[in-house]
Amino acid sequence: MVNEADARSDRPRLPAGIWALGLVSMLMDISSEMIHALLPVYLVGALGASTLAVGLIEGLAEATAAVTKVFSGALSDWLGRRKLLAAIGYGLAAFTKPVFPLATTLGWVVAARFVDRIGKGIRGAPRDALIADLAPPGLRGAAFGLRQSLDTAGAFIGPLLAIGLMAWSGGDIRLVFWVAAVPAFGALALIVWAVHDVPHAAPGRPRAPLSRAELAGLPAAYWQLVGVSAVFTLARFSEAFLVLRAQELGVALLWIPAVLVLMNVVYALAAYPVGVLADRIGRGSLLAPGLALLVVADLVLALVDGLAGLALGVALWGLHMGMSQGLLAALVADAAPPALRGTAFGVFNLAGGGALLLASLVAGGLWDAFGSRATFLCGAGFAALALAGLALARRRTVPD
Repeated sequence: MVNEADARSDRPRLPAGIWALGLVSMLMDISSEMIHALLPVYLVGALGASTLAVGLIEGLAEATAAVTKVFSGALSDWLGRRKLLAAIGYGLAAFTKPVFPLATTLGWVVAARFVDRIGKGIRGAPRDALIADLAPPGLRGAAFGLRQSLDTAGAFIGPLLAIGLMAWSGGDIRLVFWVAAVPAFGALALIVWAVHDVPHAAPGRPRAPLSRAELAGLPAAYWQLVGVSAVFTLARFSEAFLVLRAQELGVALLWIPAVLVLMNVVYALAAYPVGVLADRIGRGSLLAPGLALLVVADLVLALVDGLAGLALGVALWGLHMGMSQGLLAALVADAAPPALRGTAFGVFNLAGGGALLLASLVAGGLWDAFGSRATFLCGAGFAALALAGLALARRRTVPD
């Protein structure tokens, strides 16, 4: 008779490489969010950029990352070496971090932001494909949820460090940007030494990355998922507008990073449990509740004034992220053939990046023309439309 301890020991566990990739993501997000928590205010306040310009910069930066992911993901399939490209991406991001404190004009800051996002684009699809390669099929929700939770833990540790450094230095934003370079180089060292590729059999024929024949190898269920995710992303613009909403409500500069702290604490606490639950009850079944939360979050941010309304809206936004982002990645891993996972994640992120660019441009334009309330009400409207479309197409578009 097998005792309970033996039964527990026989259960599949997440490989060490997934934990290492999660810690790499956490360190890089600590670095990036220390900068991102203050960058919108720095652009508007110190360098004179408009909120429309912030939306354009954020949207184009993320779209640039998304386009890069397509090529890096396909290249990782062709080379069969995902770690190499992921390490190059993390290295590029690390070496651009010192540009932020050294920059004295808007052009230099924008250039640094774009190069940083190119690094994100190079690493994103190969890293996600490597997680899918490493994770047992029955634990993919947990694997992507764990990486998302650790990544998001970095996203609230970073702003917390920014708050502490701002308090200690009397509001020296450049000092925060300098310190942000340290965890970025830690992430680079960790992926170089602690992460290893999964060996792949050599392809039986030469493959042209991103060719029509290769894209045709992705099943219909995958393309349906890409469409659902793109509509989903149209409803979610950059978190930079949460930071600007806090500034509009009179939150002191010192405490503005707390907006991202709150959002990411909720995000981090939700992502891994949601991933584990999704492995048990079906991954597609949790997408609609996550989208419904975005509708409520936008309505709260639009209609409820004061710090209590801001805190509630930001917390609901974080919960929505925790109930959607890891699940979508796990669904891509389920739908894509192993030999095309890099390509699949790249195309998936390209569609999401294009939608995010459009959403951020609309959000910035509405804010400049009609104020913050119009921005968040529009977001709620897009989210409600996406939720209705998901409900109509649920059986056909999202596999459980």
